Amino acid sequence: MTNFILSDCFELKGGKHMTQSCLYNLCRLAPDLTLHPCSFRWALAIVFAIVFNVVSLVSQDSCLADDVLTPFQRALTTPKGMLESPYRNSPGRVAEEGRELYRALDCSGCHGGGGGGGMAVPLTNPVWIYGNDDDTLFRVITLGTGSLSPGDAFQNQGYKRKGSEAVVGPMPHYGDIIKRDDEVWKIIAWIRSTSLSDD
Repeated sequence: MTNFILSDCFELKGGKHMTQSCLYNLCRLAPDLTLHPCSFRWALAIVFAIVFNVVSLVSQDSCLADDVLTPFQRALTTPKGMLESPYRNSPGRVAEEGRELYRALDCSGCHGGGGGGGMAVPLTNPVWIYGNDDDTLFRVITLGTGSLSPGDAFQNQGYKRKGSEAVVGPMPHYGDIIKRDDEVWKIIAWIRSTSLSDD
């Protein structure tokens, strides 16, 4: 007998027990093996393997679901108030990445290079037209507002103006242009780093 965990589960044809070896030998000898009929450890090992594989598949599916949704789809399918930035308590460490994304997406064309405004509202003052919580900012960016929100998705979620600016235009939706939620949160981290207000 060996100390191999499955040694009592298998016997070589002819009644000889396997000697301790690597799994390679076990697989190589597979055609010559018969299962020991009374092996509790064998049954336990099979059950464990099945459970482990099912749990792994479920975990992979939930991770894939997160990766498959665009930020636009995430904003449409997540209940209002449930979106929260992973960078809320430490926006400084990713603000520079957010600034680079802001520039790459040409947000500065409307909001100005430093977020100080232009043909759209500034991002650097205390006036937040719809509010400045994580959930609202994510949805403003991904769903857009007014006539530029597909199917009035933003307004259909119950958002109303809380403030007003001298320059007010609709926000285009970027939820299908920006491919990952993380990129939206980085942009929000940069916006927070430039803002004078955080209420």
